[in-house]
Amino acid sequence: MADTKENILHTALRLFARKGYEAASVSDIAGELGMTKGALYKHYKNKQDIFDSIVERIYQIDVERAKKYEVPEETFDKSPSSYRNTAVNNIKIFIEAQFHFWTEDEFASNFRKMLTLEQYRNPEIMELYQKCLVSGPVSYMEDMFREMTEQGIWNKSNPKQLALEFYAPFYLLVSISDTTPDKQEAAKLLSAHIERL
Repeated sequence: MADTKENILHTALRLFARKGYEAASVSDIAGELGMTKGALYKHYKNKQDIFDSIVERIYQIDVERAKKYEVPEETFDKSPSSYRNTAVNNIKIFIEAQFHFWTEDEFASNFRKMLTLEQYRNPEIMELYQKCLVSGPVSYMEDMFREMTEQGIWNKSNPKQLALEFYAPFYLLVSISDTTPDKQEAAKLLSAHIERL
């Protein structure tokens, strides 16, 4: 049963990334899987339930990766001490891992593509797009830079400006990687950017 639920999630996300969330129906998902809608409904209540499970999975993966690389898992408001105790090298390794995740992992890449397609059609997905791919990461890095500045690890400067300068190439290179077969070149450019900053 778990394998079927997983297969439904992955198939639905591939369809959402290709057609858009709004355009892909439960019938489309069931058809891709070679099952009836009734059989699909034994695993998920509706399309929104599938979508919510996809989002939950992305968040779960993000928390696991943050733990693995020993960087903050939550916002600064919820866990300020974790921002104060994060090693600079851990941030570098984590950001590089994030890049590989968003560009090479099929689930993450399809999630990102779905958000990109739907962000202008659905306010809820626009908010999710911002939280996962734009303003959320910038705020995260702003909090990191502010804490590093206050601890004297980083020269005194504007943390928001630093976060923008740090994250903009990441975002751009993720987008570029969608159109190039050599994702390693984009990863090298990101590493060089991180080292320079």
